[in-house]
Amino acid sequence: MDLFKAIQELYAEKEKLERVIASLEELQRSASEAPKLPSLMRRRGRKDMSAGERREVSERMKKYWAGRRKDRLQNPPTSSGS
Repeated sequence: MDLFKAIQELYAEKEKLERVIASLEELQRSASEAPKLPSLMRRRGRKDMSAGERREVSERMKKYWAGRRKDRLQNPPTSSGS
């Protein structure tokens, strides 16, 4: 086997590997810079409530409106006729 030819083949293989490595590094770099998917981004607006949370809000609002009705019956609004 010709030693010179073996070295040339190894250098050619080395260049191919370097090109492949460079392209893979570029893919990795571009993938890390890609915009985040909408599912990963923070949602805006109201959050979902569990059944327990809805029940708590319901009870709290029932007490609130019962208090408002009670207050209105005890202190009726005075109408200022125009």
